[in-house]
Amino acid sequence: MNHVCMHSRTNDHAQALTIAGSDSGGGAGIQADLKTFIMRGVFGTSILTATTAQNTQGVWDIHHLPTAHVYAQLVAIRDDFKIGACKIGMLGTSDVIDMVGQFLQNRPFGQVVLDPVMIAKGGQSLLDDNAKNSLRRLIPLTDVITPNLPEAHVLTGLTMVSDDDIIQALHTLQEMGAKTVIIKGGHSQNSQSAVCTDWVMDEMGKVWHVQSPRSDNKNTHGTGCTFSACITAELAKGVSVAEAIHTAKGLIDQAISTAPNIGHGHGAVNHWAFWEGKRWE
Repeated sequence: MNHVCMHSRTNDHAQALTIAGSDSGGGAGIQADLKTFIMRGVFGTSILTATTAQNTQGVWDIHHLPTAHVYAQLVAIRDDFKIGACKIGMLGTSDVIDMVGQFLQNRPFGQVVLDPVMIAKGGQSLLDDNAKNSLRRLIPLTDVITPNLPEAHVLTGLTMVSDDDIIQALHTLQEMGAKTVIIKGGHSQNSQSAVCTDWVMDEMGKVWHVQSPRSDNKNTHGTGCTFSACITAELAKGVSVAEAIHTAKGLIDQAISTAPNIGHGHGAVNHWAFWEGKRWE
């Protein structure tokens, strides 16, 4: 007997999209985003912009997909899915960035989270030099932007040493068009601090921060992707931006502290560390 599964509310299930590159090592990029979407109970769709030959020790080769093919993927997702939130990760080239920006002008995918990926964990550049100005032009389209300190420096030109410097960078990124700005503090040189602080400026211009214990752990590959993907998943479910940020911070704290020791370099975080309040180790 053939069984057909019917569900009258299929189209109401939260759906999210990631536009990013593939990490053959599975720790970051599209792979990390889809794992995170699943973990947060959201149906994930994906658009690949590039493939990488990558493992925990570095990125050995990058193949950027043709702009026309990335465009075709965007159309395919737009025409068949009800995307509540969209995450933008590695785009790679200025042509792809400009095309994605034009496509998003009409807001086909709900809220937009921009993780301005520029450099891999091992130090390899994931963004060509001509693409940085194009990336800045995406900022006015974003509801949430999540740069780390080096990325915030590239986008704003500001050097961030003190708290006042970071607050100035928050203001600058918001003036560039982002609604909510998060500057992640994992790259802070303040190694004496027992906590890792992420700075937030919300849509109303209020500055606040979220903190977690600073972990002495080399297995942090994919932290930025996982953090921004969690925010995207929560927004797709209709959660407020502030609540989404707090959830993502708690997730990444547990994902780092329970990271599996995989590979010989910067291993991936534990994408299964947090499921509806449960820790999977």
